[in-house]
Amino acid sequence: MLYPKHVRVVVLQSNYIPWKGYFDLIHDADLFVYYDEVQYTKNDWRNRNRIYPKNGLQWLSIPIAKRAVKQRISEVELPATDWRTAHYKSLYYGYASAPCFGQLEPLLVDVYQQREWKHLVELNRHLIETISRMLGIETRFEDSRNFSLEGDRVTRLIALLKHVGATEYISGPAGRDYLSGSEGLFADNDIRTIYKDYGGYPTYAQLADPFEHGVSILDLLANLPLEEIPYYVWGWRGSSAGQGV
Repeated sequence: MLYPKHVRVVVLQSNYIPWKGYFDLIHDADLFVYYDEVQYTKNDWRNRNRIYPKNGLQWLSIPIAKRAVKQRISEVELPATDWRTAHYKSLYYGYASAPCFGQLEPLLVDVYQQREWKHLVELNRHLIETISRMLGIETRFEDSRNFSLEGDRVTRLIALLKHVGATEYISGPAGRDYLSGSEGLFADNDIRTIYKDYGGYPTYAQLADPFEHGVSILDLLANLPLEEIPYYVWGWRGSSAGQGV
């Protein structure tokens, strides 16, 4: 595939019904690369997230087998238990009274009632890409497994970025610690690093108090008209996207 000369890239593991900051990153990128060929981690965002219905904060967790911690994220299978019904009911009854539930309900029916999933990444990626398109995000998606990558964690990341012709690598704020001491390697390969700043997100009317930023994007889909949501994820910044290095 031929890529344009200026390519902003995000490389990240797929998460379950991610929060708005995840979609903030996707929006900023020309290309989003799923990085699911790394080890699955327990009690992380791969299989769980938080929602904020009228009864307050609630975790939605997919029960993953204990053996998953010895597997790559891409290898993790979903359980045979009826977790889909439980999650559907939690979301349906939790958000049914929200002002814009009508635009969320078709997604819930599609994901939890009309489809079956074998692997965790299939579910996560479907949700991520479907919601991205709902929000008008045109970012392209790619899978890191399509590239031959070797070396340590930073070397593999840079190799991947070079494969896709990245000129800018966009990361969340935690990326500063992850890449500490390796910043020069990016500069040596003509890749500018940008760290996203999640501070300053505007608030909106939620079903409970006090306001909670760190919840699934589904909270926004239930509470605000679709055309207004981009402002609360990235539009409030104007032209500012992050802090470059």
